Amino acid sequence: MSAAGETTKRIRALVVDDEDPIRRVVVAYLEQEGFEVVQAADGLTAVAAAESGRPDVIVLDLMLPGIDGIEVCRRIRTFTDAYVIMLTARTEEVDKLIGLSVGADDYLTKPFSPRELVARIRTMLRRPRAQSETIGIRHFGSLAIDPDSREVSVQGTAVNLTRTEFDILDVLSARPRHVHPRRQLIDDVWGQGWVGDERLADVHVSHLRAKLGDDPGSPKYVLTVRGVGFRMGLG
Repeated sequence: MSAAGETTKRIRALVVDDEDPIRRVVVAYLEQEGFEVVQAADGLTAVAAAESGRPDVIVLDLMLPGIDGIEVCRRIRTFTDAYVIMLTARTEEVDKLIGLSVGADDYLTKPFSPRELVARIRTMLRRPRAQSETIGIRHFGSLAIDPDSREVSVQGTAVNLTRTEFDILDVLSARPRHVHPRRQLIDDVWGQGWVGDERLADVHVSHLRAKLGDDPGSPKYVLTVRGVGFRMGLG
């Protein structure tokens, strides 16, 4: 019989960067942490590797030969909900927001600390994915949220959310009358070890509203409490 440590499923990671030194360093750090790592140096190879290897987390550079990281993220989101951390050498906010708009969960700006990257990945992977008991479907007008199956629908039509988008909706809907400050939402969804720009929450809430068909000027489901944070509406 195999030892307990040998039977534990290793976390699969895909590292995508066309700069060999950066890719090798990231791969080395992840392998040292016990990850099973596959690497790619261009966009098309990355999409193929993600589809065949089904990684749990993808470290994805924005600027790639062939197709860029934005297009890679858009394509892989059609078949996987793996965590995606975007890497970018650009500091303009627009690049970060564009990356997140196609389903990335987080971003780091180059140069970055490989230790910080590993810490962020570990924090994301600690986010709970399964409930210990049946909770039941939550209804907010025509919006239905099933925490057990992680399914969401509006007026009976299924809504395809990323992991992070669902986690935000799950946290908000679990305590619908509670106003969640941005920092608390970050702690609940990304984990208390996460360090970064808290406006990340606003970006994901904006994308969540768009997918729910929620009018950003007068939302029904995810409400902004000015100067504080977010809470659920009655729909």
